[in-house]
Amino acid sequence: MRHPLLCGAMLSLMLALGGCQASLPPLPAWQGHEGHDDAMLGQIRDLASGQSISPETLVQGLAGAPRVLVGEKHDNPDHHALQLWLMRALQARRTQGSLLLEMLQPEQQARVDALAGLAALPADLPKALDWQEGWDWQMYGPIVSEALHNHVPLLAANLSLAQMRQAYRQPTALPGERSNAPTVKAALLEQVRAGHCGLLPESQLPAMLAVQQLRDRRIAERLLSAPEPALLFTGAYHARKDLGVPLHLADLGAKGESKVLLLAEVGEKIEPGMADYVWFTPAAPEQDYCAQLRR
Repeated sequence: MRHPLLCGAMLSLMLALGGCQASLPPLPAWQGHEGHDDAMLGQIRDLASGQSISPETLVQGLAGAPRVLVGEKHDNPDHHALQLWLMRALQARRTQGSLLLEMLQPEQQARVDALAGLAALPADLPKALDWQEGWDWQMYGPIVSEALHNHVPLLAANLSLAQMRQAYRQPTALPGERSNAPTVKAALLEQVRAGHCGLLPESQLPAMLAVQQLRDRRIAERLLSAPEPALLFTGAYHARKDLGVPLHLADLGAKGESKVLLLAEVGEKIEPGMADYVWFTPAAPEQDYCAQLRR
């Protein structure tokens, strides 16, 4: 006959050691083809220690944080497949409080909320959400559908177009020592310049920087007001600890630790100060966006 106290003690020990944790979902197959001969492909690095870690260890490291920020390259399908995997893996360990997307604007929030309680989602979900064409639905659709199917609060994290235009026309300095550090502003200004292929007049760069930082501040504010644990999917520069949203969270007095995972293509150089973890994926086919802008 089993002793009930002994069984209870063993159960507690197993839980403490992770023996009773739900198994992780299977990892997605790589969709990209570039970098398959790179030794870093598929590796997850803990940037504080420099050590490679397993997906299980990554999920364990993220699961206890009130806020998890995941930085992506928008046009890399492997990044979105890993985001979907991560959503499911985290959900298996604890109930997800909310999912925030840079791809959603405030005007869409009412549409999202109207879908939250439906037993079945509309056949044309992009139309129901007024999904913006600039974000590839083939990549983001599975993530949005997963959140809605599982009744995870889905929140818009971006500014509206009107707010971006206003910030561009009348740039306003944001309060906060960390986000206003000269080194941060200089690095972001260079990123804005490069992101627009050097085609913007220098006189427009400060206004574009103001928009970038206001977007970071809005994302930080939304994270702080979101049900926890909160999960954010956004561009890599927004997620970075040394340049983006984490600085604004600190300036806003955020309590509790935020964790940052960057999804990076093999060959990218990711420094320890940028994030807590990096996961290397194949590179998406190179596209010359600058050539398109110059036409």
